[in-house]
Amino acid sequence: RDLAVVRAKQNNCTALLGSATPSIQSYYNAQTDKFIEVNLKRRIQQRSLPAIKIVDLRESMGYRGIRRFISVELQRSIKEKLDRSEQVLLFINRRGFANFALCQSCGQALRCKYCDISLTYHQKANALRCHYCGFSRAANISCDSCGSLEIKKIGLGTEKIEATVQKLFPEARVARMDRDTTTRKGSIFKLLKGLNDQSIDILVGTQMVAKGHDFPNITLVGIICADLSLSFPDFRAGVRTFQLIAQVAGRAGRGASPGRVILQTYNPEHFSITTAQNQNFISFYNQEIHFRKMLKYPPLSRMIHLKISGTDHQLTKDHAATLGNLCLSLKALKPTLYDTVDILGPIESSVAKIARRYRWQILLKGTRANALHQFVSRLMADHPKVFSNRRVRVIVDVDPVSLL
Repeated sequence: RDLAVVRAKQNNCTALLGSATPSIQSYYNAQTDKFIEVNLKRRIQQRSLPAIKIVDLRESMGYRGIRRFISVELQRSIKEKLDRSEQVLLFINRRGFANFALCQSCGQALRCKYCDISLTYHQKANALRCHYCGFSRAANISCDSCGSLEIKKIGLGTEKIEATVQKLFPEARVARMDRDTTTRKGSIFKLLKGLNDQSIDILVGTQMVAKGHDFPNITLVGIICADLSLSFPDFRAGVRTFQLIAQVAGRAGRGASPGRVILQTYNPEHFSITTAQNQNFISFYNQEIHFRKMLKYPPLSRMIHLKISGTDHQLTKDHAATLGNLCLSLKALKPTLYDTVDILGPIESSVAKIARRYRWQILLKGTRANALHQFVSRLMADHPKVFSNRRVRVIVDVDPVSLL
């Protein structure tokens, strides 16, 4: 997107950015007259937006089994739609059957050999897999810490939802759309054709199902848990949650029959949830931009993300500390020039190890882009060996789209 805007400027032509859920950056540019805003204020043929009902999952925390993640309201609504020969879409942005395996003897989670992340259980393959590096191991193994065979699979993903729905509605034709089911050639086409031909009654999927598909017979969307993306350690977690909810909700009611959305959440009061329920992007933007201003986050500032990684834990940590000290020294050397540059870190990344590489980060924020870019350019020119070290890699990510 950013490169498209730059190229349009260089070639004196128009860049057209289209989205029902624009980024905060893009909408801020429209509000400050950097972009020209053009709105489509209604659906085709005056069709109404789907009605969204919030279900508080905290009320079902005392239940066991199915009731914990398939509420009575959602189950009843699915049955109503199936009785009318209408289609249902169930959304959960997590693959696999259980998102981690826990030893019941010592309480340790089974983790990836190469990443600092718990393994996800995939029932069909009967394997535990890492969703970062692809590492896989058999599911019937003992605990790495104590050797116990008492391993419990906890959590849920698309596989578990698919299996549960098939038990609840044995006559329904259920399909799943995620990275695991769409890797083979022609698999996506087969799934979409099944929806179009109405040979699929219920489709369970990740964010793949939210992107622009138009199936008029889908009249119910069930969002199993809207909070998964809210917990990410990234300042964009709120906007990504709003966007996902709005996008997947938009799959309902695209035909003659009105649509309905059941939105299950543990945070029914969160403004990302309430504004998504009301399908009010302006209200969401006004609250989100307030937080961005207070914390000096984009679009009210610019950011550069310094990513430090290496195969030796101590060496990587020391290198990050050295780079952090160099940042502080440069700022102290020219305090007037770099007074708007904030240095956050060094600190371990939220996922501290991926594919055998230990990860640290430094975040640079500044309200003046020129000063921020000069700061990093001077840092790289004065200390080339820090940025081109054989054993520790430093990546300079300007305007990062993710801080994970």
